[in-house]
Amino acid sequence: QMQLVESGGGLVQAGGSLRLSCEASGILLGGYAVGWFRQDPGKQREFVAAINWSGRNTNYADSVKGRFTISRGNAGNTVYLQMDSLKPAGRAVYYCARGKYNSDLSAADGKFGYWGQGSQVTVSS
Repeated sequence: QMQLVESGGGLVQAGGSLRLSCEASGILLGGYAVGWFRQDPGKQREFVAAINWSGRNTNYADSVKGRFTISRGNAGNTVYLQMDSLKPAGRAVYYCARGKYNSDLSAADGKFGYWGQGSQVTVSS
């Protein structure tokens, strides 16, 4: 079964940190760009960060620059999102997605194919 599984979400106080993981099974993440998106109920899904196939190039939403870091695991089939200095506005379900291309770091969700089921992040004030 081809799937992406996110983990690492939870409840954290404002200013705290969480690290999300995106693990692939049945499909490869290596060789493709991978992105993280988030969606709070009643709001549109928004781009958070993306990383290219090699891990050398990244793209971040302005709202998370300097606080979030996207990276690839050494094994190649895991991508992480380190989230520091979390704010209450960061509360959302976070989704990882595999890009359709290897280096397209566009924030457009149409550029991503496979999606995970999401991991809830709640930030208390």
